[in-house]
Amino acid sequence: MSFSGKYQLESQEGFVEFMKAVGLPDDLIEKGKDIKSTSEIQQDGDHFTVTVTTGAKVLTNAFTVGQEAEIETLTGEKVKAVVNKEGNKLTVVLSKITSVTELVDGHTLVNTLTLGSLVYKRISKRVA
Repeated sequence: MSFSGKYQLESQEGFVEFMKAVGLPDDLIEKGKDIKSTSEIQQDGDHFTVTVTTGAKVLTNAFTVGQEAEIETLTGEKVKAVVNKEGNKLTVVLSKITSVTELVDGHTLVNTLTLGSLVYKRISKRVA
């Protein structure tokens, strides 16, 4: 199953607590909690380009599964990391955050970010 497509955020859990823990300023947390971000994924074999648009902020990361890449985090920090793929799951560890993105069926993308005991879960539906 290909990850390629455009996904619209449907629901999220744990946003405020997680963003406070990663150091996002309160004003940005307040603005961001109700914005429905859009994720666009282009997959060509093991190479991915992921663009997440949240309001005016656009975050683009490109990587090849199993190879070190520079990934920009939610806070704008750039870290070197290796994205691994197992079945329909992409997993990467960015500093202290573990991100698992799973294509549950052909239409639902679930992204779970974990920092210690904090969990931030985003559920997006394919729109294109």
